[in-house]
Amino acid sequence: MHALIVVSHPLTDSLTQQVAEAVAQGITQANRENSSEMASLTQEGFDPVFNAADHKAFTDGAPLPADVLAEQVRIEKANALVLVFPIYWWTMPGLLKGWIDRVFSNGWAYEEGANGKVSGKLGHLPVHLVALGGSDMKTFDKHGYAQSWNTQIAHGIFDYCGAPVRTNATLMLPDFGTPQALLQEALKLGEQIFPLPQ
Repeated sequence: MHALIVVSHPLTDSLTQQVAEAVAQGITQANRENSSEMASLTQEGFDPVFNAADHKAFTDGAPLPADVLAEQVRIEKANALVLVFPIYWWTMPGLLKGWIDRVFSNGWAYEEGANGKVSGKLGHLPVHLVALGGSDMKTFDKHGYAQSWNTQIAHGIFDYCGAPVRTNATLMLPDFGTPQALLQEALKLGEQIFPLPQ
């Protein structure tokens, strides 16, 4: 089994990057035949701006830009999609949201029918969300951010596309106490990406 791990953080030595690496380690630790590919959106220079070519593809059915097609091919090769990112202003970073805006295109991620009915096309793609935050879960819940998170991201993006969200982990550093404890949790999450058949 193969996982595409998409990381959105500007620094290569960040805790976010370390969490992504711990998830990757957990994937292979669970089964040596499993593999993963790390896609760092910052390091690869992905352009998150939904541009005129993207809009033309959406409205007129024009061909998708080459960089979008390349990302779709990477996803198609994966048995699971893992998104690892810090929480900025109670949601995902703009770079990752822009990646979704451009890559999860009409006709590929979902289909808008003539009658206005939408059908998801990614039912075969389990999604695992691994977010890091500097607050604690009590605060995240108290102010309604957790509910907003589930509505906008898990339901609004992935349910819309038919992709089942198998992991929706919000790893808050204050709740774990130390980066090492948080990384240990990330390793466990990685081990559970591809559960062994029972």
